[in-house]
Amino acid sequence: MYNFLIGILIGAGAILPGISSGVFCVIFGIYEKLVNAIINFFSDFKKNFIFLLPISLGAIIGMVIFGNILKYFFDTFPMQTSYLIIGLIIGSIPQLIKEFNITKFKFSYLLCILLTFSLSIYLVALEMNSAQYIQNNNINNFDLILSGLYMSAGLVIPGISSTVILMLQGMYDIYLNAIASFDLSILIPMGIGVFIGGIIVLKIIQILFLKFNKCMYFCILGFVIGSLPVIYPGFSFDINGVISIIILFMGIFISKLLAKVKK
Repeated sequence: MYNFLIGILIGAGAILPGISSGVFCVIFGIYEKLVNAIINFFSDFKKNFIFLLPISLGAIIGMVIFGNILKYFFDTFPMQTSYLIIGLIIGSIPQLIKEFNITKFKFSYLLCILLTFSLSIYLVALEMNSAQYIQNNNINNFDLILSGLYMSAGLVIPGISSTVILMLQGMYDIYLNAIASFDLSILIPMGIGVFIGGIIVLKIIQILFLKFNKCMYFCILGFVIGSLPVIYPGFSFDINGVISIIILFMGIFISKLLAKVKK
């Protein structure tokens, strides 16, 4: 049930602009385990299948149903919902750092954080300054598979939003409408691209974890911190602002509780 609920958030993160599915994996402490389970799926089929099944089911439900519910909250209560997500992320950072098992902080770790944090901000700046999203009525399967390949990086790398990548390609509206209408002629080619790209990116990440384990953790931390400016909706000095701050601390508290449940 715990992994199923995480899967719902992962699915929602694949739909909502500025939200990274990978960040939710990091927040709830399953990111590296998820990478290894997918890459080494057939080496221990039963164990990996049992681990991945509830996450996969939750992700599908999150995309089809709960993604729209969260979209409603983002549209209706954008500030409060954003502050809840920010609270969840902030509350997860101490536990995330604790899991690094770092005995001595090195300057290279700081460089890793700054590098990936800057990359996150750069991608956001690209999306904010990009032209209006392309409306292309003659998109073929190759274009859709290629979009899925690009999208896969945003799905598996924490802090990089797959929706931002789709927006840069002018594909987000097409993707969102396909999800809403369950248009398989769009979703299947994109899914093929996501599958192929995801395996490639995950394999690269696995190799990097083996060779540069500690640095990779701090790169992920940089991406996670870099996701905060993307979600930050601003602040208003009124009742909405006060409620948002309260919800922020609720998010931090919930994140702490979830960390205890995970243990």
